[in-house]
Amino acid sequence: MVLNPENLYEVDSDVPDLTGAVLLHHFDGFMDAGAAGRVLVEHLLENYEHREIARFDVDGLIDYRSRRPLMTYSTDRWADFAGPELVVYLLHDGIGTPFLLLTGPEPDVRWEAFTQAVRSLIERWGVRLTVGFHGIPMGVPHTRPLGVVAHATRRELISEHQPFFNRVQVPGNVSALLELRLGESGHDAVGFAAQVPHYLAQSTYPAVAMTLLDHVVRTTGLVLPADSLRETARRADAEVQRQVVESEEIAQVVGALERQYDAFAEAAGKESLLLETAEDMPSAEELGAEVERFLAEQQGFTDPRDN
Repeated sequence: MVLNPENLYEVDSDVPDLTGAVLLHHFDGFMDAGAAGRVLVEHLLENYEHREIARFDVDGLIDYRSRRPLMTYSTDRWADFAGPELVVYLLHDGIGTPFLLLTGPEPDVRWEAFTQAVRSLIERWGVRLTVGFHGIPMGVPHTRPLGVVAHATRRELISEHQPFFNRVQVPGNVSALLELRLGESGHDAVGFAAQVPHYLAQSTYPAVAMTLLDHVVRTTGLVLPADSLRETARRADAEVQRQVVESEEIAQVVGALERQYDAFAEAAGKESLLLETAEDMPSAEELGAEVERFLAEQQGFTDPRDN
């Protein structure tokens, strides 16, 4: 039994008509190789005017002891507490079309109540499509087109994408559960997992955020210019290439991945590993192990941008 999910959030009293709007979502705490989803969220909030229209009760959803918020100590007193925030922002794209962004830490508890709460907001505002996004580590080179694993509540929503696996089990996450529950209740939802070269999985890799943005734009019809993100990705790629040139070991790894990628592409006559047959792809067990390994490695990892 789930308690009234509407008790989990507060909504601004001055929300315009959002019928037909798109809801984007990304949660910190699960998998986000290359900081793909986080970089895209930061890009949207930095480049488009936004305001908060809903806030979730994080005290009822977050385990503070598992990921302790930062507090600031100043000389002889506690000066600040950087508490977590799980909020929905209202933004407008390049031509003024409203869209929504739900972001913050992934809830530690009450997943079913949380997904019901999000669904109630979707129905309250008349949202037509929900889109989630993040990055996953894969054995692909950064010198080739970055692939995307797409999934949706209806096949028609991702008809341009080929299925990646027939069946696989991986650790659960609230974004996936939200998509599942929305589909069960008749709502359209899509998810994109961008492939990140495994040797860049723990770095901030803006190019993969660009890939996610391209797919969001094509799927939603939103007008989201990305000049600043594209320039950031260009500079990051130049730095990655410099490190490859200076390291024989890294160059060998990249070269091996390039040969593998090109062999697959040539054999099938296609441009992306996503279009290859299942026989050429990692097994379900290998992917599940890679997911668990990546998540384990996140403990104690510091993002280079925070230094």
